[in-house]
Amino acid sequence: MRHELKIDDRTLSYRDFGGPGRPLLALHGGMSEGIAFRALAEELGDRWRVIAPDQRGHGDSDRAPVYDREGYVADAVALLDHLGLDEPVALLGYSVGGLNAYHLAARHPTRIHALINVDAAVEVQPGESQWFSFLEGLPYTAPTTGELLAAAGPVGGQIVGAALRRLPDDAGWRMPFHPQDALDSIEGCRGDHWDAWLGSSCPALLIHAKQSQALPQEQADAMVARRPGTSYTPLDGDHFVPFSDPQGFHRAVAEYLDGLR
Repeated sequence: MRHELKIDDRTLSYRDFGGPGRPLLALHGGMSEGIAFRALAEELGDRWRVIAPDQRGHGDSDRAPVYDREGYVADAVALLDHLGLDEPVALLGYSVGGLNAYHLAARHPTRIHALINVDAAVEVQPGESQWFSFLEGLPYTAPTTGELLAAAGPVGGQIVGAALRRLPDDAGWRMPFHPQDALDSIEGCRGDHWDAWLGSSCPALLIHAKQSQALPQEQADAMVARRPGTSYTPLDGDHFVPFSDPQGFHRAVAEYLDGLR
């Protein structure tokens, strides 16, 4: 079920998939939204209560003035407070959400009892990849869905195809994120994040796509070796393996979480 809360003058939308299980806060990747974890919530069943926000500027959440780690982490903490989740929760993050997750665990260690990082690196240089080039000049709104999908091209269309939003008063359609916000969020990931990755001591799992465009094997190996209590699960596929191999992704998450019990 979709809910929302107010943070200052912004609306943060979130999905609470319910159930009696222990809470799992799940942070989606860039250009995605909380509903992306619906199948994972179904796989986990009543064992875990999956709570998945549309992070700032994504899905049904309002746009924000900045897209840095401080902002993303503050939103997550506000959501935990809003839900009254004072006891430590399990935390999962994919891609940009993974970066946000391990920063959250480092800054608020008493709020997190286990961390799952899905293919998020600690040394990030976004300019090295041309994959996001479709965002340049991409319109935010258009009269028809066809115009937005055509502008996004085959790569972008796969991401936004099922997530386009109708504008009020049938004034057309919009993307589920603003292209400039997405570019700002990607650029905001730039830098060395080793201190944050090593800044928490809770049990952790790194789920790594072996053909990842975002996380080289050498860096993944170093992340596991340098952080005590970190397990490693490789999956065949590229950075988008949670979508291309959902069964493998769900199995890796479920086995790790069930092991915590």
